[in-house]
Amino acid sequence: MTDLRETLCGIAKAIVDSPDEVFVKETVNGKKVDLVLSVAEDDMGMVIGKHGKIAKAIRTVMRAAASMDGREVNVEIR
Repeated sequence: MTDLRETLCGIAKAIVDSPDEVFVKETVNGKKVDLVLSVAEDDMGMVIGKHGKIAKAIRTVMRAAASMDGREVNVEIR
């Protein structure tokens, strides 16, 4: 079973300048997983990207990882 929280944390830490300030809160409700990604305010632009392209790519990768286990995932960036 894929650890979605660790996967998202690893992706975010690879993108940002302050990896120590990356936190992921996970809420599981059956097969649905809600993840809230928190990063430093200065790193928010790096995680979202121009026109939200990086955020969309992160969500796509996370959906693919979740589907391997038959789960659904929702990623929120704060």
